[in-house]
Amino acid sequence: MHSSTHDDLVILGGTFDPIHYGHLRAVEEVRQALAIAQVMLIPAGHPPHRKSPWADARHRLAMTRIAVAHHPQFTVSSWEVEREGPSYTVDTLTALRRQRPDAVLAMVIGMDAFLRFDTWHHWQHILDLTHLVVTGRPGWPAAELPEALRQALYQRRCEDVGTLRQTPAGCILFHTVTALEISASSIRSLLAGHQSPRFLLPDEVLDYIDAEGLYQSP
Repeated sequence: MHSSTHDDLVILGGTFDPIHYGHLRAVEEVRQALAIAQVMLIPAGHPPHRKSPWADARHRLAMTRIAVAHHPQFTVSSWEVEREGPSYTVDTLTALRRQRPDAVLAMVIGMDAFLRFDTWHHWQHILDLTHLVVTGRPGWPAAELPEALRQALYQRRCEDVGTLRQTPAGCILFHTVTALEISASSIRSLLAGHQSPRFLLPDEVLDYIDAEGLYQSP
């Protein structure tokens, strides 16, 4: 059985365009449920699955750092921002696994991302590098899954945190978190319409957005 180490990590990647309380609360609830001390947030530099983010990578990295500056359990990685080319999750996890060969790694993804997880670059290898903790609506129909992903889920699904903690990687766990109906796109729309998104994201992040003049146009 795996014993807890200081290297164990909950991971959340994303464009964070901008980062908000929906991101932060979800990953904090997973961290507590898994009894893992540390979270690593990884802003994407050049996300391959979507159009270019609205804010430049250096701004998104800065906002992510500002959001967790007062929370020592959270660290922010600049790997994907600094790396050339597309930000493939498998490359980041390979590098992280090299640094932490025996650690429990648990990557948090939302249900919508999981339903198209089989489109990710080398997605099957990702499952050998980390656990997946899928957050979102309970009771979704498994029929929505593509066949290859349904097979992977059948082989790897675990029903409880204790099972996941026994191995460094390879499980898929569904975990319901507090549903905060906050999206980066809605925050950007408010800002473009000269409306305040206060209380949807940390005040310090909003101050940075205002100082840098981000998201001012539709």
